Order: sequence, then structure tokens, then C-alpha cells
Amino acid sequence: MKDRYNVAIVGATGAVGQEMMDILDERNFPIGELRLLASERSAGKEIEFKGNKLTIRKLDHDCFEGIDIALFSAGSSRTKEYADSAVKAGAVVIDNSSAYRLDPEVPLIIPEINPEAINGYKQKGIIANPNCTTAVTIMALKPLHDLGKIKRVIATSFQAVSGAGAGGLRELEQQTRAWANSEESESETFPHPIAFNVIPQIDIFQDNDYTKEEMKLHNETRKILGDESINLTATTVRVPVFRAHSVSVNIETEDKITASEAREALEKFPGVRVSDDPKNAVYPMPLDAAGKDDCIVGRIREDFTIDNGLTFWVVGDQLRKGAALNAVQIAELFIKSNGQNTNGI
Repeated sequence: MKDRYNVAIVGATGAVGQEMMDILDERNFPIGELRLLASERSAGKEIEFKGNKLTIRKLDHDCFEGIDIALFSAGSSRTKEYADSAVKAGAVVIDNSSAYRLDPEVPLIIPEINPEAINGYKQKGIIANPNCTTAVTIMALKPLHDLGKIKRVIATSFQAVSGAGAGGLRELEQQTRAWANSEESESETFPHPIAFNVIPQIDIFQDNDYTKEEMKLHNETRKILGDESINLTATTVRVPVFRAHSVSVNIETEDKITASEAREALEKFPGVRVSDDPKNAVYPMPLDAAGKDDCIVGRIREDFTIDNGLTFWVVGDQLRKGAALNAVQIAELFIKSNGQNTNGI
């Protein structure tokens, strides 16, 4: 195993790419070379990392030579176009897009939940990072599934505009300023105004009238937990919050789980923090989770309408645990478990 690893970030100028750089720095990732890759219009620009200025290179098929780990954060089309080139050059690809999440030959990993799946990368040289809302939600589901086996999940998400990238952030800010100044504003990133509004649509609608985002929650949760019997129905909603997703979750389990048992299991689970004192107005909020690594759970209560039901509220920073942090954690897991086995390492 090497002491240092050459890392590439594909989509280095985007919100997730920038967050990846911050987290690599924060966690003292053992970097030899950090190669920043982006579109032609960003090539030549400089970004500072650890006191050094790095020049962004244009993404092409020949830019992965010597790279050990390629972190992709530039969307499905970019992954499908360039991932094979990275793998052929000897890198393992950790992809933040939806391109390979449901591919049976590609592991979909949250290190706290299914680290044993890491060796599945050997089939295609690719490891998938889950959808941001899935990641936040399933961090709370896993310890409860282990405790009482979840049969059914009803989830409603309240997703921050930063989940739609820099355009979402700009749109909320511009529309808020326009409203304050009694000015007209336009909606480009979202189908309707987002300031002082909620939009019950994220991504496009499917034939079953669920959106792609809602079906990601269903399909990815089953794959990560390794249980195709779990039924999950979701409504995903965009809300005028800048950062951190919130999810209202109701579960039905095979075995009874009391609220106190749920709190204990959640408190012990790595990457989860319980904030649950509603009588004193203590519960998770996006402002609490923004910029933080842990997913925060509160409003934990037994569902009085069914025998084995629980309801709770979970909040997490979708740019960190929902994207960049989880990708870096996968890279750390890869080094620990399989780094010595790859062609390029």
C-alpha cells in the first residue's frame, strides 16, 4: 500500500467539488498530487489548496494518467463519458452521480452502513455514492432496521436549494432580494418561484407519477441495506433553505421498537447525533446541520396509529454527508480495505 495517493476531482469548480477539496484538507487525506479537472471554460483558472495554487485542467480522456482515485462530481453524462478512461488509466472511480448507483456490478456505499460492499468495485473499477437525500435518511434508518427490521417507510423530504447547485442558491437569493424590493424575478433553475414557496417536485416525473428523486430513495435504500423487501414511498419537496436537507420519516417494523430504544440505538450509531427534547424546543433544524458531518435526528416518537411504528425527523448537510464527505469516506475505506489490490496503486 502506498503512503500517498494521486487524486483527481472531476467537476472541481462545482459546489460538491469545492466541498470535496475542503474535506480532503480537513481529514488530512494522504494526497500525493491533487489534480483538478473541469470544463474547458474553467481550464487555466487557479484554486488554492493547502497554501498552494493549483491550476484547473481541462477534462479529457487522457488526463487520468498516474491518478489513483478519481472523485467524480460533474453529473451522470460526464461520468458515463469519462469514467472508463479513468479506470483504464489505473484509477478507481468514486462517482457522485446517479449513473451507476443501481448497476448490479457497482457497489453503492455508505461506509458506516455497508463497508463490506467495497470489494465489489473490482468488477468495473467504479464505486457509487448515493443520492443526497437517501444518504441523510438512511443514516437514521440503518440502526432501526438492525433493531427491529423495517417493513415500510413513508418519507417526506424538505430539500435545500443548494441541492440544485449554484443556480439554486443564486435563484433563492435573487428572488428574495427582488421580493424585498418589490421587483419582478424569474425562475430558471426551478419550475416555479422558490422564495417564500415550497415546490413538491424534484427532478422529472416518471410513468408512476413519482419523481426520479422519489424513486431514488426507494431503490437506493433497498440496495444499500441489502433488503429488497423494504417498501419506501416518498414525496420530495424543494424548500427556501440554502443548505441542509430535512426529512420527515415514518417507519413500520416487524418487531416493536420503543422511542427510548430508538434513541439509544441512534445515539450509538457513528455519524448520527440525537437532538430530541421537544418540550424545550430542541430538535434538528437545517441551521444546526449546515457545515456539519453528522446527521441529526429528533422528534422521535411512537406512532400511535399502528402497533410497530415510529416517526422521526432527520436533518443532514447534503453537500457533506449527502455528497462530498461520503465520497471521501469511501476513498478512505478503499485505501484501508483494497488499496493494495488495484492496478494503479
